[in-house]
Amino acid sequence: MPHTAPHYLAQGPRVAVRRFRMEDGGEFTARSRESKDLHRPWLVMPDNDEAYAAYAGRLLGDAARAGFLVCERDSWDIAGFININNIVRGGFQCGALGYGAFAHAAGRGLMREGLELVIGYAFGPLGLHRLEINVQPGNTASIALARGAGFRLEGFSPAMIQVDGEWRDHERWALTAEMRG
Repeated sequence: MPHTAPHYLAQGPRVAVRRFRMEDGGEFTARSRESKDLHRPWLVMPDNDEAYAAYAGRLLGDAARAGFLVCERDSWDIAGFININNIVRGGFQCGALGYGAFAHAAGRGLMREGLELVIGYAFGPLGLHRLEINVQPGNTASIALARGAGFRLEGFSPAMIQVDGEWRDHERWALTAEMRG
């Protein structure tokens, strides 16, 4: 079923972003299976209905998380996802971004446009002040996306996050509302 524009939180020239829905499971898991080679070893994605239901359920049922699908405007196909995790309110007003493109959309600039839309939404309607991205040092595509969106490198954390059963080093990148101008 084609998606319609009223479901979208923000739109750019080529992509629009919207929240995850449980009914997106079939397309999301098919795209995840198609993209395994692209994501390894950086990311493990839900690739079956049960895994998607648990993944999307966490995003939909937790105020400390917000999940967004980046969709191509010409077809409304899911190009990738951007999640804001560990949202902390009060004096922090920050969250940690995680993202991934699907293989059919990789290298086409769609995630860059989607990231700009999510950043605008995070600093606008969500009321956040700071966004952080933790990236494995060898993930040059993810680092380029963070750098291109204006994030600054703030540090290095050894064995910071467990990915696919291994504790992996990460670079810490950040962006504040003031840095956006």
